[in-house]
Amino acid sequence: MAISFEGRVAIVTGAGGGLGRAYALELARRGARVVVNDLGGARDGSGESDAAAAVVEEIRAAGGSAIANGASVTDEAQVEAMVAEAREAFGSVHILINNAGILRDKSFAKMDMADFRAVVDVHLGGSAICTRAVWALMRDQAYGRILMTASSTGLYGNFGQANYGAAKMGLVGLAKTLSLEGARYNVRVNTIAPTAATRMTEDIFPADLLGLFKPELVAPAALFLVGEDAPTNAIVGAGAGVVQAAYVTLTRGVALPEDDRTPEAVSRMWDQITDRTGEIVPQSGAEQAITSLQRLQGQ
Repeated sequence: MAISFEGRVAIVTGAGGGLGRAYALELARRGARVVVNDLGGARDGSGESDAAAAVVEEIRAAGGSAIANGASVTDEAQVEAMVAEAREAFGSVHILINNAGILRDKSFAKMDMADFRAVVDVHLGGSAICTRAVWALMRDQAYGRILMTASSTGLYGNFGQANYGAAKMGLVGLAKTLSLEGARYNVRVNTIAPTAATRMTEDIFPADLLGLFKPELVAPAALFLVGEDAPTNAIVGAGAGVVQAAYVTLTRGVALPEDDRTPEAVSRMWDQITDRTGEIVPQSGAEQAITSLQRLQGQ
């Protein structure tokens, strides 16, 4: 069955180019009315541009419906105004794709805290601000689809991106918690970890691979994750036409003997502690405590 967004209103942040543009264009092509948000500017977040307006023109030229918005995702008042504008223009907001981001890459030894905070503020803080601005609306209308943009750097690490990795893994935790809080209201929250050749990554990708990792090839996974039948609490990797699922797992662990709960015991039993046989994918943080009690009981 074809996935349609007729009657839906979507806000896509950072949609003036790259992944956000690809999402906005495809959402509009499938019937959504789209708020194309982009502050513009350089990869490090400086400056401004008319990128959002250009994407809106593309959408309208193809027969779609969209408006441009230049709010900074780190400014609560501007974000609230963006949501109000979306509601005035289109009636509601059903979908939010948190895609806006900046890069300020340096090794941790050379990184100052201003660059650390700036990246965390945009990726993690900005996503929280935008999500907060639509949260009550989505709960009240008993429908919402929210997508956080994480990264393989957050999930697995990458040299020179301590700020970016911290922000991106923070988004995984945010999405997992909100998926629980939104469940009874039909607000589903997922995370995508995209791999794409964009302005953010153009000098990171080998030139011969740029064509394989087009942003448009991430859009199918992203749109599935904000569709009517989307899952919730999923972490999905997507790039080059490949879609993967990622998990935060927990091993069965070892119950240390009551008379030997020491660092030495942990060292001695390390291989058993890290044995992945029978590992689980907890659906909430409480499961860690539950599994600990089970191990104490010999289960």
